[in-house]
Amino acid sequence: MRIFATLRLAVRALRRNKLRSLLTMLGIIIGVGSVIAAVSITTGATKQVEDRVASLGQNIVMVYSGNFNTGGTRGGWGSAPTLTVEDAEAIRREVPSVAATSPEVRDQYQVLGNGLNCNTTIYGEDVDFLHIRSWNIEEGVMFTDADVRSLAKVAVIGRTVADQLFPNQNPVGETIRVRDIPFKVVGLLEQKGFSVFGRDQDDLVLVPYTSHMRRVARRTYINNVLVEAATPESINQVQADITSLLKARHRSIEPDFTVRTQLEVAQMATATAKIMSVLLAAIASVSLIVGGIGIMNIMLVSVTERTREIGIRMAVGARARDILVQFLIEAVTLSALGGLIGIGLGMGASKIVAYSTGWPTLTPFSWVGIASLSSAVVGVISGFYPAWKASKLDPIDALRYE
Repeated sequence: MRIFATLRLAVRALRRNKLRSLLTMLGIIIGVGSVIAAVSITTGATKQVEDRVASLGQNIVMVYSGNFNTGGTRGGWGSAPTLTVEDAEAIRREVPSVAATSPEVRDQYQVLGNGLNCNTTIYGEDVDFLHIRSWNIEEGVMFTDADVRSLAKVAVIGRTVADQLFPNQNPVGETIRVRDIPFKVVGLLEQKGFSVFGRDQDDLVLVPYTSHMRRVARRTYINNVLVEAATPESINQVQADITSLLKARHRSIEPDFTVRTQLEVAQMATATAKIMSVLLAAIASVSLIVGGIGIMNIMLVSVTERTREIGIRMAVGARARDILVQFLIEAVTLSALGGLIGIGLGMGASKIVAYSTGWPTLTPFSWVGIASLSSAVVGVISGFYPAWKASKLDPIDALRYE
């Protein structure tokens, strides 16, 4: 019963000075609200990036040509024609835990169709490309193994290309021309939107890689190989096995290729967002410290103002521990209530930002708990010294205080 009586006294004391109590909480409210808003916005951005990485497919390992040392100069991805179709076939045949592969050839060309034209990327792929990328056909079909073997002049196009060349109509069955070579459109891809790197994934034309190499680009090398590992657990092993295999095939100590996993791409893509999340949370946390200092300051003033009240309470039987608990409860109440208001304002602010800018937001419940706990801890720390000082007052001196 004594603790509830002390709690009522503490709340009553805070209600006597409503405006001062509200201003005291303001630092905590701003601090917690800023933390919640910042974390919600950056977490939403990170989740969006992760979703876009996931749209690339599942368990993917990407092998790029290039990345070599020659005369002290390192080339970048795709900087040299170092990969061949035979490399892709060797990966599929000799690397365990590989579920599918697709040699990839890509070039930028002007495409004509229906009396219109657009500049887009032509991708030469194998039939497993859609399975690797977890991509579906909206209309028509994907080209077949027979089309790949026969260098067939068939194509599957993305939604962006379809809208530009065949607005308001089904493009399946129509003909497009790439470098004056006619390709029959046999399929339309489902819309995917922008990738994690900001590229429109629907702005493309897929053709058999053999047709691209022999008919369109007339070259013998490929840009890269898409590989799907059988399980998420086998991705790192597949990466290591591909590296060893291609080093042996190319007879090179320094690899003239680059092997990246989907996990590495995700980590690179989300690294900036995560760093920003930590920085924003750290900056916003400064407001919590300022709020704690404000609470300590007001509680010290309150102890001075209520010295005579403390003396009367001690004279009628209140113990030093009761005084300590009362002032500590007042400080924790101010801090905790400010924290709750800050959480509400922070979540509201993040929703307003999401509505006005179109950015996705996501408030992790773990951070709500962290913010609540932090505000309570700030209250205990900032209120302890004033409470301890009040509990150490001499009753006689307190009664004489004017």
